[in-house]
Amino acid sequence: MRFQPIPIQEGIAKPPAYKIMTAKEAITKFVQEDCYLGMTVSAAPASLIWEMVRQRDRIKTLDLVITSQIGMSSVLIGSGLVRKLEMGYNWGGIEGEDKVFRRAVEKGIPRPLEVEEYSNYGAAMRWLAASMNLDSIGTKSQLGSDIVKYNPKIKVIDDPYTGSPVSMVPASRPDVAIIHAARADEIGNVQCLGLYGNTDTLARAAKHVIVSVEEIITSAEIRRMPNLTTIPYYYVDAIVHSPFGAHWRESTYYYHHDLPYGLDVYRQFATQEGYEAWADKYVHGTKDWNEYCQLVGYDRLNRLRLSENKYQKFGEVR
Repeated sequence: MRFQPIPIQEGIAKPPAYKIMTAKEAITKFVQEDCYLGMTVSAAPASLIWEMVRQRDRIKTLDLVITSQIGMSSVLIGSGLVRKLEMGYNWGGIEGEDKVFRRAVEKGIPRPLEVEEYSNYGAAMRWLAASMNLDSIGTKSQLGSDIVKYNPKIKVIDDPYTGSPVSMVPASRPDVAIIHAARADEIGNVQCLGLYGNTDTLARAAKHVIVSVEEIITSAEIRRMPNLTTIPYYYVDAIVHSPFGAHWRESTYYYHHDLPYGLDVYRQFATQEGYEAWADKYVHGTKDWNEYCQLVGYDRLNRLRLSENKYQKFGEVR
């Protein structure tokens, strides 16, 4: 066989340039109609999701790919932005039943929702494949389940080395990934504290990456603890400073999960009218994330911060 060199893809790495912008600027620049959008469950990128909903008349339609999501994807679904959902898990978690998702799947409200299902692990492997520039990847996950039966994109083949069955899943390369993380410097080096799930893999799989962070730090601080840099600058297109940017979910070392607020949100989400009333107040009724936080109340948010720091604080030995 004649040697054929692998073609080099130029222009993929992002430059070490100033990347801080507002959520409005980042979403306007990178998220367009028919965007294939990826997001993870760890530290939900709420401030970026809210901004997409504010711009729904421009964006119109998204295809969403996730591993797992707990509630935040429903803000996009309830606003009628999501046409298709590729997923491992999408439900309410500790808050209970996700009726926004159920309405869309069962009744097509506010619009019909096509669902493409994988196992959680199978969904994560799709990003891993893309991050390694593979078109597919094999996993034992999903075998023995009806997921294979109902998703024709999963191909079960005999492993060429052992002859045992393996399920092949297609790579997932989102147009845009939205991520919330702990901190970053101005050129886009992102550090994740605590659980970050598949966040790093998603960043490597996506064409464009927008990261909202709790705080902006200096590059000197990044270099002081480089092992925490989960997503290097050359994957990142935009950094958005969003303190409390995962509310009502938690951000490890920064603030606790606002369960009472989440339970009340899910009570309102029980009907489409309730969802729309909530969105009119908390999303469309606020011009940006700071106004949302003011509406929720910084006293409340700071109590969540104090609750988190009572039991764990970054850099502290207890």
